[in-house]
Amino acid sequence: MNGDLDVDMSRGDHFNPSFYLGRLKDDEFESRSLSDDDSFDAMSGDENKQEQRPKRKKKKRTRYHRHTSYQIQELESFFKVCPHPNEKQRLELGKKLTLEGKQIKFWFQNRRTQMKTQLERHENVILRQENEKLRLENSFLKESMRGSLCIDCGGAVIPGEVSFEQHQLRIENTKLKDELDRICALANRFIGGSISLEQPLNGGIGSEHLPIGNGFSGGTSLMFMDLAMEAMNELLKLAELENPLWRSKSEKESIVRPACTRETGLVLINSVALVDALMDTNKWAEMFECFVAVASTVEVISNGSDGSRNGSLQLMQAEFQVMSPLVPIRQKKFLRYCKQHGDGLWAVVDVSYDINRENENLKSYGGSKRFPSGCIIQNIDNGCSKVTWIEHSEYGESHIHSLYQPLLGSSVGLGATKWLATLQRQCESFTNLLSSQDHTECFLIGLSLTGTKSILKLAQRMKVNFYSGITASSVHKWEKLNAENVGQDTRILTRKSLEPSGIVLSAATSLWLPVTQQRLFEFLCDGKCRNQWDILSNGASMETTLLVPKGQHEGSCVSLLRAAGKDQNESSMLILQETWNDASGAMVVYAPVDIPSMNVVMSGGDSVYVALLPSGFSIFPDGSSSLSDQIDTNGGLVNQESKGCLLTVGFQILVNSLPTAKLNVESVETVNNLIACTIHKIRAALRIPA
Repeated sequence: MNGDLDVDMSRGDHFNPSFYLGRLKDDEFESRSLSDDDSFDAMSGDENKQEQRPKRKKKKRTRYHRHTSYQIQELESFFKVCPHPNEKQRLELGKKLTLEGKQIKFWFQNRRTQMKTQLERHENVILRQENEKLRLENSFLKESMRGSLCIDCGGAVIPGEVSFEQHQLRIENTKLKDELDRICALANRFIGGSISLEQPLNGGIGSEHLPIGNGFSGGTSLMFMDLAMEAMNELLKLAELENPLWRSKSEKESIVRPACTRETGLVLINSVALVDALMDTNKWAEMFECFVAVASTVEVISNGSDGSRNGSLQLMQAEFQVMSPLVPIRQKKFLRYCKQHGDGLWAVVDVSYDINRENENLKSYGGSKRFPSGCIIQNIDNGCSKVTWIEHSEYGESHIHSLYQPLLGSSVGLGATKWLATLQRQCESFTNLLSSQDHTECFLIGLSLTGTKSILKLAQRMKVNFYSGITASSVHKWEKLNAENVGQDTRILTRKSLEPSGIVLSAATSLWLPVTQQRLFEFLCDGKCRNQWDILSNGASMETTLLVPKGQHEGSCVSLLRAAGKDQNESSMLILQETWNDASGAMVVYAPVDIPSMNVVMSGGDSVYVALLPSGFSIFPDGSSSLSDQIDTNGGLVNQESKGCLLTVGFQILVNSLPTAKLNVESVETVNNLIACTIHKIRAALRIPA
């Protein structure tokens, strides 16, 4: 044994002195035996002599028995696990070590007594130190009082009775000091720095880190910070788990459905840049535009430390969307906390929190609650990062269409695969934009980098308008229209538009098709097959006149299309189209544009005045190959492709050029027939029975 305390911490157990003290009280009056420890042999002998003196009887000489090193080692190992063995355990140890039961019993009694003595000795040292500290502090206070002067009269301060008001002020001052102590202690843990009461709080070091003046009370800010740190710890634990994070269907409730997924991959961005994008609400919403409709920062609770994002904490709110009218928008309010854990190693965690909630049920969180979720980012060579994304949420699926319940329960709906694949695609797009070598096809026709950026900005606006028409997000002020002769799974929306000016009608529906995501995507992107489903082609195939690649995946690009076999003078219309296809799904979004407007855009002009009425398709795997069905006997994943896909079709048309005009029934029938006709043509071309 080394030192005053011999506690085994290798097993991850924490030493609990009260456990041993409580158990040792029961052994206060038990008889003691001789052990292999010399100090305790002497102690036991002294006690026996004191007991013998009054009786004046000669005590029979005790035979000493020293245990072997192996016996001591085995006894010590067992003591660490169980300091109070029962009779059965003592007999088993005796047989194993060839010792009698009484020897085992006495050894454990002596060992517990030894532990108690060492503990008391250690506590005595601490108490002596505390006593000396209090004595010095008392002397200092006495010396300070001797030299104190009264503010009013300038004379020496004479101790006396304190008025009731002064007493109350002192109590309040003590409470405020304790509160500030707690804030400083929590802030030190939060930012990983050092903040003390001696540092000034108004413009001084550390004042920018404390939760003061952010619209919340001190108690609320402390609660936010404590919740954020707990969420960070849980995120790190989830990242280290080797077992799958999901549960099988049989374990899931029918009303409330949990979903926990994890995905790891390489991303073409360094850790600092990615952290900055995640902590900036506008950049974050733009990066994940396909399922983050709108986002805003409610309050910045902590700005971080040393000019970095380390320790940054903010309260955010966002609308999460799935590209289908059958899945409602999820509105969430959550905390986002960023922490640096090493050189090039960062973690960003989100956790749901509603300051006005009264209980912990899903209703208080808008039907969906986000448990600690986020990503762990590790810098690697060449400006890349290794990202582990974790999504852990719980939602009520009673209001979700049965067609989309398997998808949302998988990693693709709003799970880790969706987040990571989108992040990889967006970072590849940004990298391609910075590299002129990736724009060889654009430069061949004389398109400048400024023109490329202008086209990409126009395509961005086209996608956002299309997403809004599908999900009815708050990007635009849509009004739902309850029309007759419209399918139950079709949603009709209307809004007033300034560009183009008039009344815009949006219609969207979702359905299941017995083809794979890849097969359907290739068919919709094939210009030679365009005339089989697109009425804008007027029966002609389409050819590409401009192509701007946006990533390494085939089909991830922005392009300009026109009817094949016709020159620029014969047609005044082009089709602007953006497509992508990856593990998170696929998208085909397009809109008719006139040639004069596109000439301005390609020359680098402002694209904000180009009128857009986007239409398109969103494709997801149907989720039939759920994660629980893909786990093999060894706990690994079996790569199984879904046998079908979920297709969402959306159209937007201008029904009247006057914003004050009223909508008529013919317009609704037109857009409804357009959807039905397009779906029928796709089925026919792919030979899918209706």
